[in-house]
Amino acid sequence: MAMMRAPVRFLAALMLLLVVAFAVPAQAQQPTSVNPQAQSVKEQELLKELKKIQGRGTLPDARSEVIEQPAGRDWRQFHQVTLRWIGAIAILGMLALLVVFYLVRGMVRIEGGRSGRTLVRFNAFERFVHWMTASCFVILALSGLNVTFGKELLLPLMGADAFANWSQWAKYMHNYLSFPFTLGVVLMFLMWIAWNFPSAVDFRWLKEGGGIIGNAHPPARRFNAGQKMIYWVVVLGGGAAAVTGYLLMFPFYATPFYTTDVAGMQLAQMVHAIVGVVFIAVMLAHIYIGTIGMQGAFEAMGKGEVDVNWAQQHHSLWLEKEAGKGHVRGGGVAPAE
Repeated sequence: MAMMRAPVRFLAALMLLLVVAFAVPAQAQQPTSVNPQAQSVKEQELLKELKKIQGRGTLPDARSEVIEQPAGRDWRQFHQVTLRWIGAIAILGMLALLVVFYLVRGMVRIEGGRSGRTLVRFNAFERFVHWMTASCFVILALSGLNVTFGKELLLPLMGADAFANWSQWAKYMHNYLSFPFTLGVVLMFLMWIAWNFPSAVDFRWLKEGGGIIGNAHPPARRFNAGQKMIYWVVVLGGGAAAVTGYLLMFPFYATPFYTTDVAGMQLAQMVHAIVGVVFIAVMLAHIYIGTIGMQGAFEAMGKGEVDVNWAQQHHSLWLEKEAGKGHVRGGGVAPAE
């Protein structure tokens, strides 16, 4: 019996030594103190994590696994309610304002009639950039509005299958045409920046109604104050729409620069949408002035030339400078006095 107890005691001692040997390194790895201010134990951080519903995914970025988080409710309210009100007020309000303005003011005509003499307003490259950007903008605007209003307005009219096909193609067009649109905005910025800084002449132009409100025709250089405002709306608004749009197209590549959460993409979508509907409203006014709102204005971007009397009425300082360079092309009719 004593002979059997000896091996048992030996094995027990060996096991005790093994337990002590493994326990010492493990104890050495434990922190000697806990920092109550550490990020991992802050109450707000814990509550923030508890409010998330997160699944599993195969993408390398763990943010793609977030299914629901608190800001998602606010974003849904914005997307389904607030944005629609903003878009309706901005776009329909601008259309209503333009209709009333046209009925009251009518087309701004060339007071002296056409002189038969012309000068170049925009060269071929400028017109190409303008029409490329404008064409892309129209498609981007329609396809973007489809995201906000399509389900409510078009789906009942088109049916589910047709609406699904249209929406799919609209998405493709919206994504791919954003690249030439962005290029156009950049080129416009570079082409016309020299003529679009504010000056004292612009304040007089605004004070006298710019030849649109009232009958005064204040002097203006190549671009008047109204056109300068349109220019900056295109540059800044188009730039903001492009940046936020690309953040949405490539979300998990770009968002680390400004956020660590999916809420950053929701913020980008909100900015993109608001800029988009305001941009559309402003461009409606621009289109109105360039077509039925002002006689002779479309010719500037249509064929690149404008009548001398039109230039005298709306851009007299620019006409004086161009005439001094000999850029006025003669015709059979002398300019009106």
